[in-house]
Amino acid sequence: MRADRQEQELKFTRRALLLSGAGALGFTILGARLYALQVLESERYRLLSEDNQFNFQLTPPSRGRILDRFGVSVADNRDSYRILLTPEGTSDIDLSLDLLSRYMTISQGRRDLIHRRARQNRSFQPITVANDLDWQTFSTVNLYAPDIPGITPDVEEVRNYPYGEAFAHVVGYVQTPNENDIANDHPDAERLLRQPGFRVGKNGVEIAREHDLRGAAGALKTEVDAAGRIIREIPDQSVDPTQGMDVVLTLDADIQRFASERLGDESASAVVIDVNTGELIALVSNPSFDPNLFVRGISSADYARYRDNDHRPLYHKSIQGTYPPGSTFKAVVAAAALEHGVIDPDEVVRCTGSTRLGNRDFHCWRREGHGPVNLHEAVKTSCDIYFYEVAERLGIDRINEMAARFGIGEEFDLGIAGVARGLNPSPAWLMANRNQPWTTGRTYNTGIGQGFTLASPLQLAVMTARVASGRAVQPSLFRNAMTPPAPHMGISDETMARVREGLRAVVHEQGGTSFSLGGLGIEGVEMAGKTGTAQVYSITAEEREQGVREQEDLPWRLRDHGLFMCYAPADNPKYACVVVVEHGGGSSAATRPARDILRRTVARDPSSRPGVFASLAPSTTRGGI
Repeated sequence: MRADRQEQELKFTRRALLLSGAGALGFTILGARLYALQVLESERYRLLSEDNQFNFQLTPPSRGRILDRFGVSVADNRDSYRILLTPEGTSDIDLSLDLLSRYMTISQGRRDLIHRRARQNRSFQPITVANDLDWQTFSTVNLYAPDIPGITPDVEEVRNYPYGEAFAHVVGYVQTPNENDIANDHPDAERLLRQPGFRVGKNGVEIAREHDLRGAAGALKTEVDAAGRIIREIPDQSVDPTQGMDVVLTLDADIQRFASERLGDESASAVVIDVNTGELIALVSNPSFDPNLFVRGISSADYARYRDNDHRPLYHKSIQGTYPPGSTFKAVVAAAALEHGVIDPDEVVRCTGSTRLGNRDFHCWRREGHGPVNLHEAVKTSCDIYFYEVAERLGIDRINEMAARFGIGEEFDLGIAGVARGLNPSPAWLMANRNQPWTTGRTYNTGIGQGFTLASPLQLAVMTARVASGRAVQPSLFRNAMTPPAPHMGISDETMARVREGLRAVVHEQGGTSFSLGGLGIEGVEMAGKTGTAQVYSITAEEREQGVREQEDLPWRLRDHGLFMCYAPADNPKYACVVVVEHGGGSSAATRPARDILRRTVARDPSSRPGVFASLAPSTTRGGI
């Protein structure tokens, strides 16, 4: 019995030792595991504990369109096909690019850029391999993309200018915002402005109406892991972006494009305006540039081509350019003379080709003279001698006052930047800026639109509209149904009627400086107009002895500017047009383009014409002042 008890105690002791050993081992293993969990793998489990968090991803809005007066889009958005590479999706970027290059071209420079961005960015951030792909290339890559690690075909929204050069100066363009753009914007906009592919207006309407066109960003709720990778999207808990507003212009896309094409390769501008409302129908500057080239960043070669062109394609001539108005200004001087009663409209002034003031001769453009002329004949033939006489009787102060009433020197707010004020000179201005006294000779020059007077094509168009309507119309570029009627200019109807009859005679009476035009070319519709030449350079006596006598003998940059203002119908004006051709050599360079643009405008508006197109008169070229 004793032996049995001892044997049982021994077995119990061995079992206890085994159990206690196993327990100790278990506790040791458990302790080691807890240590590993709490200490060695604490960082991993911290990340795991943050897994599947919710985030909001900024959703850029679609930019609003820019439309013409009839709803035709002149700036909109298009889909752009692009290829993205996500570095974490491939173990070998070069291998993926090699496979992709079977279906599209990838330059070595592009490969280097992709590698640089892969080193700079987080591995799950996509890198653009190519954009603006044609559909055939994109669809081919899309077909084989599942077999190429890390490659994803994608569609983005890019600004598009369907009329290209015709609207470039007015509409402007968008580009990626720089640091100045971001700093000058609202602080809350920074995240949106830094979104890949987001662009802001840089000039023209695009920048003037940036905040209307931009819209408001939305927010897409996403579930992401600790590294920021998107696991899923939750659209029912997201906020949709607000699309940008459409902006409607007063311009007519058809007339704008026609005017641009009609000016051709000339360094020129054209403005068409509704004489009763002031709405601008066309605002053209040639040559122009392709705004689509600027959207993604213009190449150095393309920019140099624009920058170095002596016709200044980047310059908005129709609102920024200023020129002596030349003989177009005689309509203003004639109105001042009649309104102030310094000359009877039937009084005759004899033009012999020149007149003497002190020790200086002032010449008429027609060196042999016009003979006896009254106001009607003087406007029709653009007689300088008559207007020298009238200007002297008026004096510069009254000319200055009337010019201001017709918009010369007035700063018009079109809602876009760069609108020039021009210059309506006065004795006070001359003394303040040149420290010189005003002289009668300067009044003579002002009376024929030369000297210090400067006007933009826009101002000349407003001047023409005010002559045609007798109202102080203000030019407008943005469509507004609530535009109030323009106030009367306070000039007598008799005065305006006489001036308008003289302008009608310029085109429709024998001897008129634009009689060779043959009229507007629309049956039953007459036009009125006035030629103008802005002197750029005076040929010297020495140059004349060397055979330099005509404008064509001079270098292009020294030739006179050609101007023409016109409106129609002459008996019930609706539209006015002004064309300025830089260094065109005289007004004849501007008359036919202006006539053609005005004809197109009138023809598009049934309310302004009673009949159909008539045959044009024989196309003979005739000079005019």
